[in-house]
Amino acid sequence: QVQLVESGGGLVQAGGSLRLSCAASGRTFNTYMMGWFRQAPGNEREFVAAISRGGSMTDYADFVKGRFTISRDNAKNTVYLQMDSLKPEDTAVYYCAARNSAFTLRRYRPNEYDYWGQGTQVTVSS
Repeated sequence: QVQLVESGGGLVQAGGSLRLSCAASGRTFNTYMMGWFRQAPGNEREFVAAISRGGSMTDYADFVKGRFTISRDNAKNTVYLQMDSLKPEDTAVYYCAARNSAFTLRRYRPNEYDYWGQGTQVTVSS
């Protein structure tokens, strides 16, 4: 069992930055690949970024490439999402998720992740 708790969301002006954190419970954090997803009102939950168990491999949705950076610190059981050059269309609830498998270039669907956090709201004003 893994519990995930996101933090770091808030209100920011367009062009600004936020750093989201996702703290995981348990001793097996490094056996999970991690992902960030987001969901805006009326939209489906969509993939943002993913990172391998050791942190050496990452994947990003096209709409965040060059602006967002996913990273993890296995010693702290934490995964991060650094978000720069934020746009109003980035406004959404951001969720972290854990999947007990190796990282692959196939983007797993939300229902293929094993554990989810409660989400943190990110609002970008124009």
